[in-house]
Amino acid sequence: MMRAFRLALVAVSLSVVVAQAQVPAQPAPSTPADAAPPAAQTQPPTDPLPRALPQLGINPPSSAHPPLTTTEMAPPASAPVVTATLPHDLSPWGMFMAADIVVKGVMLGLAFASLATWTIWLAKAMELATAKRSAGRALRRIESAENLSEAAGAAAGKSGKLRGAVGLLLSAALSETRRSADLGEDGIKERVAIALSRIESRAGRSMARGTGLLATIGSTAPFVGLFGTVWGIMNSFIGISQAKTTNLAVVAPGIAEALLATAIGLVAAIPAVIIYNVFARAITGYRATLSDASGEILRHLSRDLERRQRTVAPTPRSTASSSASAAAMASAPLVPAE
Repeated sequence: MMRAFRLALVAVSLSVVVAQAQVPAQPAPSTPADAAPPAAQTQPPTDPLPRALPQLGINPPSSAHPPLTTTEMAPPASAPVVTATLPHDLSPWGMFMAADIVVKGVMLGLAFASLATWTIWLAKAMELATAKRSAGRALRRIESAENLSEAAGAAAGKSGKLRGAVGLLLSAALSETRRSADLGEDGIKERVAIALSRIESRAGRSMARGTGLLATIGSTAPFVGLFGTVWGIMNSFIGISQAKTTNLAVVAPGIAEALLATAIGLVAAIPAVIIYNVFARAITGYRATLSDASGEILRHLSRDLERRQRTVAPTPRSTASSSASAAAMASAPLVPAE
């Protein structure tokens, strides 16, 4: 009995030894970095599945299927982010100072054009308002007068001097009437009409002086600003190729400077077009007022010429014909009748 128990105990011991011999020995960590710190022993294992006991018939991990390590379970490191800082001053002045020399020249030219637009508007608005007010007042005085001389005195006012475009019209009519006192009335009317039309055209050209620059600015300023925009965007693309990045922070400053050039071009062009159209309508109205004044002057001149013609007593036609026939009979030779 005791002998059988001893044989069974020896058999169990041999089976345990054989099982332990089949389990591979775990390699010791070669470096201190591979060794887990003492605090890490308390953490849960990083393997998704627990180790299988060899007694259950599951083979341990081999070289074909190595166990998961901490480095393999760690998430991949993020790629380095290229950070580009925007300029601190993104105001219009800051973008102007940071712009290219060509874009700066475009902006300065457009700013000067805008300044010229508002200067012409201020000067021409005052001149046109004064001229229209003076012409309207003179036209009302001419309409209320009885003859050309009275109209000239009413238009001259207290100073006694004819001023303005309507004053030039009256002066031309009076001068031509005095110079053609011994000529026919039809010729006088024609010459006065020619002189008045020339004065009207001269006054219209004088009032329209400077508005051509407004038309030029209004038509060319957007294209000049577009040129600055194209140049700024081209510099932005060059910056992209040199920086080898498509980050918006690299492209944004150049595009902002380019768009600023376009904005200044529109600021210069839009008021120029509006002011030019307003002045064109106002000058047309001013020339219409001068045309009305010329018509009133011609009416007064026509009435004065008819009055002067009536004051001169014409020679009767019958008396002149009888005297001519008598003189002819007196000078004719006497011929005896057959």
